[in-house]
Amino acid sequence: MTTTFQQYYDKNALKEAIIAFSLAIAAAILIKLPSLFGLDLDQNENFYIRNMSFFVLPLLTVYFVWKRNLKFRPLILLASAFIVAVIFANIYPFEQGGDTELLSALHLPVALWLIVGIAFTGGTWFLDNGRMEFIRFSGELFIYYVLIVLGGGVLTGFMALIFGTIDIDIEPVFESWLLPCGATGAVIIAVWLVKIRNNIAENFAPVLAKLFSPLFAIVIIAFLGTLLFTGNELIMDRNVLIAFDLLLVVVLCLLIYSISARDAEASPGAFDVVQVVLVVSALLADAVALWGISERIAEFGFTPNRVAALGMNLILLVNLIWSAALYIRFLSGDSSFQALEKWQTDYLLVYAVWAAIVVIIFPLLFGFK
Repeated sequence: MTTTFQQYYDKNALKEAIIAFSLAIAAAILIKLPSLFGLDLDQNENFYIRNMSFFVLPLLTVYFVWKRNLKFRPLILLASAFIVAVIFANIYPFEQGGDTELLSALHLPVALWLIVGIAFTGGTWFLDNGRMEFIRFSGELFIYYVLIVLGGGVLTGFMALIFGTIDIDIEPVFESWLLPCGATGAVIIAVWLVKIRNNIAENFAPVLAKLFSPLFAIVIIAFLGTLLFTGNELIMDRNVLIAFDLLLVVVLCLLIYSISARDAEASPGAFDVVQVVLVVSALLADAVALWGISERIAEFGFTPNRVAALGMNLILLVNLIWSAALYIRFLSGDSSFQALEKWQTDYLLVYAVWAAIVVIIFPLLFGFK
């Protein structure tokens, strides 16, 4: 019996490895395919900016469709969603170097990640545990992908070093082949590693969350304290808006992942207090950012970037307010931890809808500028 099971496991593990590496190779080929039609990466950046999501996310969805053995109807729905996304990513006559094109490219992966999540959960998306499992998987995938990228960077550095000793410059090969092919194929490999080494990620990822949560809380509190002490005004130009929103998104991701990795039945502890401090500090920082954005809009008017930042910060504000309230109620014993989990999983749809609005409505609203 044990031998038969081991043979079955080894056979299926090998099959999954073959499929994962085949899809990774397909992703690497797919990103180079447009160059056969004259769309080189270095000369057609706008095309790749618009379509970067489609070089890997459909293949990632295929992997989960196979893994979950999805039926024909959900398969058609998933394929239709990607077809609609391809149309809206390419149909608009964006102005060269315009804001709406970049905003569309940044928000499209967020909307499509929900499609990947539906395939990942295999029909259990509307169950809280399915969505929470997808959140947990997303955090672990990010960690593995970063590790692969760092390893690839070290490998490339050694390649450049040793080939440099014989006066051969590998930079053109790196820019044209290694970077785009490796970056896309590594996503599939990272997913496969998460699935086969899940127990390692479950131990490693929560440690990182517990390490960085207090550090981010300290950074935000120090920033708010400095802002208050110096009396300086928050300068909200384009780069600051992006940096500020990225900080808040990272904080929210830390919160969500920490929630997903925590035992829902465990009693409140010291780390939960740290999480409340992080949420409240992020909430105050978000309020400051909203004030700065509102002042910029009042003074200089509406632009795609400012409206996108305003909408995103309002969405984050609502999430953080209710997250803080639920977490404080949990600490005081007036609510269960499951209520906080349900709030975060239900709110995932809000991010996807907002991303879809930016991709579909913003170009029309701002004249493709």
